[in-house]
Amino acid sequence: MNGGLGIDSLKIDYNKLAQLVMNRCDELGKISQSDTCLDRRYLTKEHQQANGLVGGWMQDAGMQTWQDEAGNLWGRWQAANPEAPRFIMGSHLDTVPNGGKYDGMLGVITPVTLIAAMNQAGIRLPFHLDVVGFGDEEGTRFSSTLLGSRALTGQWPASWADVKDSDGISLSQALKYFGSDFASIPNAAIATDNLLGYLELHIEQGPVLENLDLPVGVVSAIAGAKRFEFNITGMAGHAGTVPMNLRQDALCASSEMILAVEKVAQNHGIVATVGRIQNRPNGVNVISGNTGFSLDIRSEFDDKRDIALDEILLELEAIAARRNVRIERKATHAANAVHCDAKLQSVLRNAIETQNIPVHTLFSGAGHDAMAIADICPVAMLFVRCDKGISHHPAEAIDTPDVAVTLAVLSQTLQSLA
Repeated sequence: MNGGLGIDSLKIDYNKLAQLVMNRCDELGKISQSDTCLDRRYLTKEHQQANGLVGGWMQDAGMQTWQDEAGNLWGRWQAANPEAPRFIMGSHLDTVPNGGKYDGMLGVITPVTLIAAMNQAGIRLPFHLDVVGFGDEEGTRFSSTLLGSRALTGQWPASWADVKDSDGISLSQALKYFGSDFASIPNAAIATDNLLGYLELHIEQGPVLENLDLPVGVVSAIAGAKRFEFNITGMAGHAGTVPMNLRQDALCASSEMILAVEKVAQNHGIVATVGRIQNRPNGVNVISGNTGFSLDIRSEFDDKRDIALDEILLELEAIAARRNVRIERKATHAANAVHCDAKLQSVLRNAIETQNIPVHTLFSGAGHDAMAIADICPVAMLFVRCDKGISHHPAEAIDTPDVAVTLAVLSQTLQSLA
C-alpha cells in the first residue's frame, strides 16, 4: 500500500472538485416526477432522464457507458489491460417521495467526478473501475427494495414479474415500457471470477459523525433487521361504566408492551422501534377493543438482535396474560446483518489517516445496496457526515469541505488498492 497520496494526485484540487460534486447533486436533484418535492422512482421517465444526465458525466470523464437489463446505469474507467480485474463503486439513483438530493446520488456522482480528475492528472489504475447507478434501492414503486443490485447477483424470482405498483402496472410491464424485458433480467448478473470488490459511498443518515465532529467514517457492518406486526385483542366497552379492574383495554396493554420494547432494546444495546400503531374503535368514550402495532428490531450482530427479540416476545406475552388480552404476531421481514470486508476497511482507515483525520468505525442501521452485492464479492462502505443526521427528507444536507475530504480519501483508497 502507498504511504501517502501519489505525486499525480497532488495535482487534483479537491476543494474545486467538491463544489462540482455539489453542483451536480443540485442538478440531478431537479429531476422529479413531482413539482413540489424530489420523487424519482424506478423505471419511470425520470429514471431515464437521470441515467441520461449521469451517463453524460461518465462519458465526459472518459468512461465507457451502458445500461443493463434491469435499468442500472454503468460507466467503466478502462484499465490498459483489457483482461484486468474489475472493482465496482456505486449507489442508487432513485429516491423516496419527498426525499433529499444526496441519499444514493452522492455515491454515484462523487466517483464519476473523481475519475475525470484522476484521468486528467494522468493517474492510472491496474483494474477496470466500474461505477454503477442502481435504478432501485428504496423499493418505493414496487415495495421490494434493492431491485437494482439484486439483479447483479441473479436474485430476481419469477414471481416478481407480476408485482404491481399503485397504478396497477406490473414490474414486467414497467420493464417493457422502459425498453427492457423481464425475461432478460438474468443477463444483468455479473461474473465474479475477476471481481475485486465493491465500495459504496453514502451519507450516514444518522447523527454519529456529526456528534464526533468527523467528516467521514468507516462502516463495519450493515445491521440485520426483523419486522413484525402485532395484533392485540381485548374487549371494547363504555368508558364510563366498566370499572378499571374489569377492563380488557387493548390500547393500555399495547402501551405497556411498547415501553417494554424500548427497555429491552436499551438493556441489550440494540435498536427497536414501534413506528406504526392502529387503534379500534378509536372513540373518545370507548375502551379500546383492538390495537395493532409494528416492530422493527436491528443490530449489526444477528445473535444479539435475536436474544433481545426473544426477551421482547416473552415480555409481551406476559403483559398480555396479566391484562387478559390476546396477542397475535406476524413476521413481515427478515434480513441478516452484512459485515464489511476487513481488508477493504483497513484500506479506508489508512486513507483517512493520510488526511490527518481521526478514524471512527460505525455500523449502518439502514439498509444499502452493499447488502445485496455482499453475496458475490467483498464489500465496504464509507459514510459522510450529514447535517443533524437528517435523511429521506428535503432538509438532507452535507458540507462541501466534507466532500473534499471524501474525494481525497477515495483517491487514496483507489491508489492503495492498486
